[in-house]
Amino acid sequence: MALLGAQMVITLIMVSVFQKLGSFFSLARWLLCSTGLVRYLYPTDSELRQLAGIPKVTKEKSKGKKGSKLENGDVFRIPRSLDVPLESTKVSPLDVVHLRFYSEYQWVVDFALYAGFVFLMSEVYHGFYPIKDEVNLSTVWCMLVLGFATKVLVSLTVQYFKGEQSVGERSTVIVAAFAYLLIAMMVMVVDERNLESGLETAYQSFNTSAARFLGSQGLQSSGPASKLVLKFFLALWCGFIGGIFIFPGFRAARMHYDLLKYYEVNRIKRFLLNVSFASPFLLVLLWVKPVCRDYLTARIFSGMTAPLMTDGAFDSMRLVAVIVVALHRLFLMPIYLQAYLNMAYQRVQEQRKEAGRITNRELQEKIASVFFYLCVVTLQYVIPIFCCLFFAFLFKVLGGFTWSGVSVPFESPALLYSSPTATDDATTIMQSARQFTLALDSLKQVFTIEVSRGVLGFALWWSTFAWFSSSFLGILYQTYFQHS
Repeated sequence: MALLGAQMVITLIMVSVFQKLGSFFSLARWLLCSTGLVRYLYPTDSELRQLAGIPKVTKEKSKGKKGSKLENGDVFRIPRSLDVPLESTKVSPLDVVHLRFYSEYQWVVDFALYAGFVFLMSEVYHGFYPIKDEVNLSTVWCMLVLGFATKVLVSLTVQYFKGEQSVGERSTVIVAAFAYLLIAMMVMVVDERNLESGLETAYQSFNTSAARFLGSQGLQSSGPASKLVLKFFLALWCGFIGGIFIFPGFRAARMHYDLLKYYEVNRIKRFLLNVSFASPFLLVLLWVKPVCRDYLTARIFSGMTAPLMTDGAFDSMRLVAVIVVALHRLFLMPIYLQAYLNMAYQRVQEQRKEAGRITNRELQEKIASVFFYLCVVTLQYVIPIFCCLFFAFLFKVLGGFTWSGVSVPFESPALLYSSPTATDDATTIMQSARQFTLALDSLKQVFTIEVSRGVLGFALWWSTFAWFSSSFLGILYQTYFQHS
């Protein structure tokens, strides 16, 4: 109880610090405005008229023609093959404030930074004062980040279901969701000797602990739910994650494909970019038992008397690998965003190969829309990374792992039940805290370490799998249409 109080004090101090810091520094704003991003400006009407050799229409002439189509001003057509030079300028804070989804982007990124700092300080604190029966409050911050990130990504996906011109996007999301649902059902029947899903152990522990808890309340039950029902709902969640990850994966693949073209001569950078792109696939392989765990923790190589790693060291290495890959992809984010902003220039160059004419408004919107959706693209880039990163944090804390690789034994908590007693006095703060602690202890009795390791481990693996597979499908899509 004292440790929980100390955590509350530390959390309140951090919240006040973050509140003061937020008015001076924003990581989200810094990533867009202080990393050298350059955006392209669309040409003005006068510049387009001068390039196309179109004389400016005066108001007197436009009034003399009753059937004139220039009632709203300067709307004219120019050749698509016209060579339109684009000016560039650095992205400034005044530019990004008015972008679509900027407030959501700033909130998610900054809150993820604060939650990561809380998790780091919590790990340092619990390194000196190990936690026993109390609740680690950093898990609440991690869950909030996952909830906010998922909510924002769902709101972005919902945009594809609005409007009459998004039929293809809607179909893609629906097909992807059902495809990932099918894949999840196939994954759940794979033997755990091949894939470390941990779901079988989690189900057995959950059913046993839930039956014990219900029995302590005077209710006779062999278990709250069947294995088939639980796996079905988990598969629905997998399909949902796959559906909302599909377009972020496509977007990341498009930016990666453009970067490979920019660094076509520099083979070293191309190799590093490909390694970064394939790193989530390496994380997926860490849960394939014959490929990684058996090879590193069971096989004894010639000239050695013991395996390369213990099971605890392998679990710690797997967590560190997820964090390193996530931080590395965040470090590369400005490069990917610049590749996206360069799409404005690419659109103009591709338009020059087309025949016909285009209005000045259409050309300006084609160029301006790239920067207008910058925050949307940034959210699609960072949210899958945040999901994997904070699932790894929860997996570490609730799964009972350590950074040193030393396995810590956990004892199942004793069943606690305290019936409320009637008192005439009002409920004090200490009594409320005691009731809250008892409620958390009741949850810990049901959601044991084995349950947390199984569910969170599978959630982490599936998020990483959906993150990579959607990007891989995007690369296949870009390659096919590029050569078709």
